[in-house]
This record gives sequence, structure tokens and C-alpha cells, in this order.
Amino acid sequence: MESFDIAVIGAGAAGMMCAAVAGQLGRRAVLIDHSQRLAEKIRISGGGRCNFTNLYAGPANYLSANPHFCRSALARYTPRDFMALLKRHRVTWHEKHKGQLFCDQSSDAVINVLKDECDAGRVAWRTPLSVEAVRQDAQGRFALDTRSGPITTRALVIATGGLSIPKIGATDFAYRLARQFGHKLIDTRPALVPLTFAPADWAPFAALSGVSLEVQLATGNRKTGAEFNEDLLLTHRGLSGPGVLQISSYWHPGEPIHINLLPERDASAALLEAKTGTKRQIANLLSEWVPQRLAHVWLETHQISAEARVADLPDKTLRRIGEALSRWTLTPNGTEGYRKAEVTSGGIDTRDLSSSTMMSARAPGLYFIGEAVDVTGWLGGYNFQWAWASGVAAGQAAAEYARGA
Repeated sequence: MESFDIAVIGAGAAGMMCAAVAGQLGRRAVLIDHSQRLAEKIRISGGGRCNFTNLYAGPANYLSANPHFCRSALARYTPRDFMALLKRHRVTWHEKHKGQLFCDQSSDAVINVLKDECDAGRVAWRTPLSVEAVRQDAQGRFALDTRSGPITTRALVIATGGLSIPKIGATDFAYRLARQFGHKLIDTRPALVPLTFAPADWAPFAALSGVSLEVQLATGNRKTGAEFNEDLLLTHRGLSGPGVLQISSYWHPGEPIHINLLPERDASAALLEAKTGTKRQIANLLSEWVPQRLAHVWLETHQISAEARVADLPDKTLRRIGEALSRWTLTPNGTEGYRKAEVTSGGIDTRDLSSSTMMSARAPGLYFIGEAVDVTGWLGGYNFQWAWASGVAAGQAAAEYARGA
């Protein structure tokens, strides 16, 4: 039997950060993961460059049934703190779109920083090793049953993530354990995921796979919905690209999404103005504003002749075209599911967790962090920042708990 002060199950972004912090505070920590390859989400992030945080990460960039829960951890460990950590390890980075920070090196640079931090804290590694059962005794210690024998610990941190991308090892372990200890779950669903449409509805657009443009997307109402100006990508099954991934976290089955194909232009006014100054066909004019292939298919699906001359179209028709360009309404029939989802929305209800320590109110010494809990960030480094922040909060708190226990 092995005994530790703190056991962290899940050697991803949040888990490694948590174990490193606890170990460097002098606690005997062990990091357990069922997979041979560690931190695969970090490895594949950002096209292999790891979009490790966002300069503008704040509570407004996260979804949760308990929206104020993330405030404390995010305020105490900021993007600047993680940037300082990378700088100490001589990892360099660059800013891309809207505050997104990427490594100049590969994603392995971030993984190696976390490994080195764990080594600095003398964290013990037990990988690959599956935890088959967890119990808490009358004295509050946890016993973990594994194929290599039992492990006991004063504090237990669950950092096994959600259901997204099962091919790299995602499981429902965190949810099962949470239920075992009496926690409620917020319904889970794929988030930051491409949207799909019924084949018959999407047939005219399927051939446009690969076409992209910057648009404005919106869904839901003023209270629960959202609006983003980002790139849209057409696929053979539906819509993807950063804008669609963002809006997917707010979309609910049966709801439409609204796309403004010309967010920088008053489409109706521009068409009426063009009527007096051109003899061009409507398709040729629209092809100056959106990709040509999309312009032709969009006109066809809206039953407007591509050959019609702008000058010959009634003002009423031009206004109708302009309004439709500014608010193209589509209703998805679903998403590409967890296999393509970057994160899982929902999860362990945070109302039974401490926002400052991540500790369970139902089982003292038990902590849940990262994607496992009901905190879902926007696309663009926000979810990694939550992993770092919640990992640090739990690492510090678990180290103090284990010291006093």
C-alpha cells in the first residue's frame, strides 16, 4: 500500500498544474492517469502550437449554471501568471486573434513545463494506471483501488475532464465519482463543436465545403443567447469555423442560428445604391461581397435568379435580399458530437463546491477541477486558463488541508 498527502487523478492541464503546486508546497503528491500519453488535449491544441491562454480571460467569457463561481480562481491566477511561468522556463509565444496566445514552439513545450514543475515538487507519477474504486473512511482518508495495489491519501483531486474527444481517452470518471459522493450534475453536451443540418436541407450547400468568410453569428435570446463576429466555414455536413464553435456553446436543439453575411455593410442600403450605378447581374455584385460560389448557391436557395440585373429588380426585392443577407436564418439538426467537440458543457454542479478552494461541500478533502466541473470557456485559450486557475486553487487548498489534517 502506498500513502500520500494528495492524490490527483488526471494528468492533463488542470491535474498537472494542481499536483505541481501541491508538491512545491511540501506535500507528498501523486499524479495518476489511465493513459500512456499525457496531456493529449494540450498536445493537439492550436494545431500543435497550444493556445495556452487568452489575454482577456475573465468571468464574462465562461458559461455556467452558477456564473459567479469562476471569479475567485480566475482573479487569483491570471493569464499573466501563466505567461510568467512559461517565461521562467524560456518558452516564447505570440499573440494571434483577439488575445489568443500560442507557443512559438510546439505544444510539447507547455507539457514539458508542467512536467518540470511536477518534478520540482517531487510529484510521484503512476501512469498508465486506472483507478477502479474510491472510498473514504471514517477518519476522512481516501482509499483508491488500482491494479498495482491500493493508494491512500488525505486529499483527493479529480481532474479527469469531460466527455470530449473520446479517442484521446475521455471518460465519465469524474461524473461517476461525483455522483458516488452525492453531487448533482448539470446536463452535459458537446460544446465548441461544428453544427450539422438535415441532409436534404444542406444538399445545396454541401458542395461548398471549404468555403469560409467572416460573419456575425447569433443564437438564443438577449438573456441566454450570444453573438460573435468570427470566421464561418462551410463543411459537407454543415457549419464549422471559429464563429460556429463559439455559438455552439449557446445553441440548444430546435433553436435557429442567425448569420449576417455582411457584418460590415448595410446590405439593403448597398443594394439600393448599386441599383442606380450599375448594370451588373445580382450574382456578380454579391460575389464582390461574399465568395462567388456561396453567392450563387445562396441566391438559388432564396429563389432569386443569379442573372437578374440589379437595376431591374424592384426596391422591395432588393430590400428583401438585403434583409436576408443580414439575417440568414438556419436551424441545425444537431452537432458533430463529442468526437469533434473541443470541450464538454455542463458537468459537476459547482453549487456544492467552494469557489475559492474547489473542495466538495459533501466530502471534505475531495476536489474537482478543470473541465469536469460546470465551467465552459469560449474558444481561444479560455478553457486552458480555467484549467490553470482551478488547478492552482485546488493545489494550494489541498496542500493546506493535508497539512492540517
